[in-house]
Amino acid sequence: MTKTSGIGAAGLAVTAAGVLANLLAYVVPVVGARQLSAADLSALATLLAMTAIAGVASTGLQIAVAVHRARHGASSVARSALLTVLVTAGALAAALPIAVLLLHLPVFATVLAGVSTVGVVAAGRWLGEMQGDQRFVPLAIGLAVLAGGRYGGVVAGLAFGAGLTGALLLGAATAVLVLPVLHLLARRPGVAAAGEPLAARAVLTAGGATLAMLVVSYADLILARRFLPFDASGAYAVGTVLTKGALWAPQVVTILALPRLAQADRRALRVSVGLVAACGVVLVAGAAVAGGLAFRLAGGPDYASLGRYAPVFAATGAVYGVLFVLVNAQVAAGARWPAAPLWVAAAGFALVAWLVLPQTLAGIAYGALGTSVVALAATSVLVGMRLRTSVTGPRPEHATLSID
Repeated sequence: MTKTSGIGAAGLAVTAAGVLANLLAYVVPVVGARQLSAADLSALATLLAMTAIAGVASTGLQIAVAVHRARHGASSVARSALLTVLVTAGALAAALPIAVLLLHLPVFATVLAGVSTVGVVAAGRWLGEMQGDQRFVPLAIGLAVLAGGRYGGVVAGLAFGAGLTGALLLGAATAVLVLPVLHLLARRPGVAAAGEPLAARAVLTAGGATLAMLVVSYADLILARRFLPFDASGAYAVGTVLTKGALWAPQVVTILALPRLAQADRRALRVSVGLVAACGVVLVAGAAVAGGLAFRLAGGPDYASLGRYAPVFAATGAVYGVLFVLVNAQVAAGARWPAAPLWVAAAGFALVAWLVLPQTLAGIAYGALGTSVVALAATSVLVGMRLRTSVTGPRPEHATLSID
């Protein structure tokens, strides 16, 4: 098998795993809507949203381990991984009782959702090891196994009528039981950990960058809920389906490129940005040609008339796709504050939406596009400065850490 065909097979495998994970995540509320009461369905949706936010720690751990592994080879990550799991568990132990009181959530179901989240966070270690070693087919298997553990148990419990608590109990069990499988997939007999240990700060930086990407890409949806009438905010939510599609469609490129980015491979950066940008151009062109169909598929025939806005939503997702490649490149290179432009852009967007933007669907949509462009421009400047510095002088000492 040639190198190109090997990369292609790895890309297909990782893409398939991502599709499976997204499909299972989508199936959970769909099955829940048919099996649960309105109150239990609302509780399930709330718990899923909370665990998705907490699950940022898993992605941060995975990226930090992958970058460290790509740069230093086999080395000890157990201490930082354990610390990440313990901090997440502590944060959940502090936050979930407050959520139970304020949001009127069932206690046992909330505890089970927390257990499942801790299992997902722990999985980030082994996924990161496989990604950093560029063992993408085992990584794809691991992603599929984790998706099955994270969502499959909940889907099965709901389908068999176990109710909210029973489904979450089965989901917590499967989320924990898949961890030994991931350990076996990542294990490489005969390879000793001899490199520099992973610094806990690397995981914190990676998690912060992941959280910033989540916040800035969802800011428009939150602002639409705040400033638009309910019918318009519902239509806006349909439009964001196109944004998320354009954003996540090329995510496999970043997954495959991250180990090379950690090794300061400039060609990998250029190719990654080019591929993600090209994918975005295709999706935006498709939205321009068939905007009505895109809205119809995303939300039903009632929203087809909004097709003229489809290119705006798709363009926002496409710009964020390129931006996220650059942010990952920054953290892989050891940048100290890789997510700073994203936090500033999100805060600025909220302020402009409050004071300046027309409080209409189009106003928020164009504001989101402008925010993505500003954040991309600022990050591009920082990336350019870093690349010029790496040519004219030695890398800063802190950049020897794997900060994702």
